Amino acid sequence: MKTSAPKVKDVARIAGVSTATVSRALNDPDKVSEATRTAVLEAVKQTGYRVNQAARNLRTNTTRTILALVPNLANPFFSNILSGLERELATANYNLLVTDSAGGKLSASDIGRLIAAGQADGLIILDGNSSRADIEQVQDEYPECPLVYACEWVEGFAGPSVRADNEGGIRLLADHLWDHGHRCFGHVTGPADNILSRYRRHAFETRLQELGGTVKDNWIIPGDFSIASGSAAAEKILQMTDQPTAWICASDTMAFGMISTFTRAGLDVPGDVSVTGFDNIEMTEVFNPPLTTIHQHRNKMGQQAARCMLDRLANRPAAKTQGVVMPVYLIARGSSGPVRER
Repeated sequence: MKTSAPKVKDVARIAGVSTATVSRALNDPDKVSEATRTAVLEAVKQTGYRVNQAARNLRTNTTRTILALVPNLANPFFSNILSGLERELATANYNLLVTDSAGGKLSASDIGRLIAAGQADGLIILDGNSSRADIEQVQDEYPECPLVYACEWVEGFAGPSVRADNEGGIRLLADHLWDHGHRCFGHVTGPADNILSRYRRHAFETRLQELGGTVKDNWIIPGDFSIASGSAAAEKILQMTDQPTAWICASDTMAFGMISTFTRAGLDVPGDVSVTGFDNIEMTEVFNPPLTTIHQHRNKMGQQAARCMLDRLANRPAAKTQGVVMPVYLIARGSSGPVRER
C-alpha cells in the first residue's frame, strides 16, 4: 500500500509548533529561536519532509539561484573560489550558476542579458574587465539583483568586494629573492587592462625601487596569465644579452611556461635563474621544480563573497565585507634559490 508523502502538518505535530512556525523556521530561520529551529529541523529529518522548492520560489518571486561570472573557466585558479561559493550558498539553499565571459569586456547590456537568462537573484563577479559606468548601469537597471565582487574588482565600485592582498604578495616575493642575493629582477605581467596586473606591477616596481634593485624596461614583459605567454616571455629572455637573475611572474601558469622553456634551453632553475609565481594553484607543489609562489585563500575568498551576497539578499548590513582584502603568504619551494655569480 502506497503511503502519502509527509506534510508540513506532520512536521508541526512532531516539533510541537504550528504550521506557520514550521514555515518561518524553513523559509526565514532568523525569525525563530534556535531551539525552535532545531526542533523543526529534527522533525523534518524524522518525517522525511521535503520542501516544494518550485512552489516556494513562486510564492517568494525568487529563483534561489546566484550567477557567478568568471573570465576563464579553463584557468584552474578559479576552481577553489567557485567551490567556496557553492558550499556556502548551498547552506542557505541557493544554487550556483556559472558562466564564462571568455575574458571579454562585458557591457551593461551583456551583463543584463546574463542576469535575465539565468533569472538570478544575485550576481557574483570574478571578472574585473567591465567598466565602472557599466556596472553602475547594471545596478540601476537591476536593483533587485545585488552585485558582489570576488578576486577581481572595479575601482570605485560602490558595493562589496573580496580580494587578496595582491601588492603585499608581490612585496613578499621581492623580499624573498632579495634575501637570496638577487639584485636584478624581471617581471611578467598579466593583461595590461586587468586590475590584478596593474596592482601587481605597481607593487613590483615600487618595492624594487625601495630595495634598490635593478629593473629595466625590457625586463618587464607583458603576458596574459597563460602558460603560453610565460613560455613566450622565456623565449624573449633567452635572446637577451643582459638578463635578470630572478623573475616574478604575475601567475603560476606563466611561471610554469617560463620554467619549461628555460629547462628545454638548458638553463637550470634555480641554479641559473630563479622563477616565482602567484596564486599557489594545485600544480605548484608537484611541478619540477616545485614553484615558489604566493598563497591566496581562494576557498575562503569564495565563502566570504557568498556570505556577503546572502547578507545583501537578506537586507542585512554587509559593511564588514565592503572592500575586504584577505591576507596572503609566501610559500618558498625549489624554483628560487641563492643568486649564482656570473
